[in-house]
Amino acid sequence: MTFRFDKDQKITGKIMESLKSQLSEINTGSSRPSNFDFGEISKVGVLGSGLMGHGIAYVSAFAGMDVIMTDSSQDIANRGLDRINGIIEQGLKRKALDLEKKENILNRIEPTDDYNKLNGCDLIIEAVFENRELKAKVTRKAEKFLKSNGIFASNTSSIPISKLAKQSIHPDKFIGIHFFSPVHKMKLVEIINGEKTSEKTLAKAFDYVLQIGKVPIVVNDSVGFYTSRVFERYTCEGMGLVAEGNSAESIEMAGVKAGFPVGPLAVVDEINIGLAANIRNQSKINLKTEGKELSSGPWDRVIDFMVDEVRRTGRAEGAGFYEYPKSKEKYLWPDLNKYFPISKNPLSDDKIIERYYFSQAIETIRCYEENVLRSVAEANIGSILGWGFPAFKGGTLQFVNDYGIKDFRIRAEELSNIYGERFYPPKLLDKMIAKGETFK
Repeated sequence: MTFRFDKDQKITGKIMESLKSQLSEINTGSSRPSNFDFGEISKVGVLGSGLMGHGIAYVSAFAGMDVIMTDSSQDIANRGLDRINGIIEQGLKRKALDLEKKENILNRIEPTDDYNKLNGCDLIIEAVFENRELKAKVTRKAEKFLKSNGIFASNTSSIPISKLAKQSIHPDKFIGIHFFSPVHKMKLVEIINGEKTSEKTLAKAFDYVLQIGKVPIVVNDSVGFYTSRVFERYTCEGMGLVAEGNSAESIEMAGVKAGFPVGPLAVVDEINIGLAANIRNQSKINLKTEGKELSSGPWDRVIDFMVDEVRRTGRAEGAGFYEYPKSKEKYLWPDLNKYFPISKNPLSDDKIIERYYFSQAIETIRCYEENVLRSVAEANIGSILGWGFPAFKGGTLQFVNDYGIKDFRIRAEELSNIYGERFYPPKLLDKMIAKGETFK
């Protein structure tokens, strides 16, 4: 595989060798329990045929598995198959697929509203809307059809797996398998180990991810896991900069200049601002059950304004931070500055870029400190393949190493004094500085 980076920002030989080594460490199973044979998956059930479900069904069928793709009605499930046809047609145009492969894929996928057809699945993946009650409902309805040695997975991006597993008949066979959108293009899959997930289940989930040709990182359970927690820092920082009076143009330009595929406002438009609001609200509920609070920031005002006041929730609705005319390319919403006036002293590109890097690196360190992350390799590779952290920086923790642990801690504290608690350096850095350690 190749790492994506801007043509003007070269990856040094040292960084490239480090990334190749870390990728090899992951793919050869450093996080996979070693006392189980490779478990091949032949039949997969996918609950939900929408944004994520149809993509999961496609990559599974592409890898040679039989797929039962369910939804609440036959018509909706059929629409999921239409989306898969769209992916295939794109592949045919690029000559990445031929007609024989097309027929093989389509013959392996059965769209249906009949859960009985899930009978005998080695793996069932729940990919319905990010709502705990709905996920519980489909879990109870579907898992009885698993093979005796089958496993059940949730594609949730934020709800703790251990909470969802409470609705399962066999919580030891319940695990998180978190894909990224678009599923057929994104190489990373985040596997989330719940409190009661067995090692055998983890091994089987790991093998499935390798079987579909993707890169598995394994993390421990928490609200938002690793990737959602850290990726959210990028989009929230972008919206926070809007609230502080920085122009949308400078926010987006700084993101691209920093080496991200697109700016944070374009990203949140793709995700859907309404979905971001729902995930935020769900995270508040999840954290409250643990006696914790979700940290708020200037981005909350922007999210609430876009969702509740002007109802511009993103690309899917044709209006978000960008306008999406049918006949020409998208462009930034001109009226945004009327509601969030430009400051007399906006930040420079360099200061915006610094905030992008530091906010994500600090949250990564917190994940490592809390044992959500299991390895430095999974942190770095996960950040690059999961949401496009600049490969030329070597990943979130390599960025900290190169900056210098002590200097990073000093600058983080300075940023926290200016912008708030989210930048305050984790205590782990003090321990590392005292011992002369780096992330390795």
